[in-house]
Amino acid sequence: MTLSVAQIDRETDQLVNEWLTLPEVASRLDLSIGRAKQLVKDRKLLGVRRGSGGPQVPAVFLDGKDVMKGLPGTLTVLQDAGYDDVQALRWLFTPDESLPGSPIEAIKAGRHTEVKRRAQALAF
Repeated sequence: MTLSVAQIDRETDQLVNEWLTLPEVASRLDLSIGRAKQLVKDRKLLGVRRGSGGPQVPAVFLDGKDVMKGLPGTLTVLQDAGYDDVQALRWLFTPDESLPGSPIEAIKAGRHTEVKRRAQALAF
C-alpha cells in the first residue's frame, strides 16, 4: 500500500511537540503497521513527512490505546472545508484566544463538538 502524505515546513513542524513514526503508532495502538497506515489513509489520523523520513503523526493524536475522541470527525470537517493536511495541522495546533489554547488542546479536553463547529464555519 502506497501512502501519500504531505511534506511539512519547519514552521508547521515546530507547532507539534512530539511526533511518532507509523511503527510507533502501531505499537501504541496495538495494531499492525499496515493498519496504522490505513488509519492515515482513511483520515482517522493525520500523517505528514518531516524531512526525508517516513510519515509521522503528532503524538497527542493518540489517547492511550485509541485515536483521540473527536479527532477523525474534525479532520473530515477540515477536509470538507478545503483544508489540505498541512493547513489542517496548522489550524489544529495554532493557539486560538477564544478557546483558550489551540483546537487540539480543546479536543483533548473533551470539547471536540465546539472545535468541529468552528471547523465547519471555515467552509462558509
